[in-house]
Amino acid sequence: MINGLSYLCIGIGLCFWFWGTWPLLGKRSVLFKLHGLSVADTLGSMSIVFGLLLKIPREWPLLVLAILSLALWNTVLGYVIAYCSQVGQGGRYER
Repeated sequence: MINGLSYLCIGIGLCFWFWGTWPLLGKRSVLFKLHGLSVADTLGSMSIVFGLLLKIPREWPLLVLAILSLALWNTVLGYVIAYCSQVGQGGRYER
């Protein structure tokens, strides 16, 4: 039962990865594409790590740290990308 749930979480994570990567081929703006990619990548990666947590529970401290790091750093990276896109387009620090 736990193995099946683990494989399900890993499979859902892989689906999120592909779901976020596919729109990169579209004609939307770069920021829209990056936002979708970062959200899907974060959810997919967290789902995969959660699946690994179910599969190898003895490594729970490292896997929980990985989940927290993914949630924190992918959010921060999204803000950095958004801020950098504002610079040069009428943002505060235009040179």
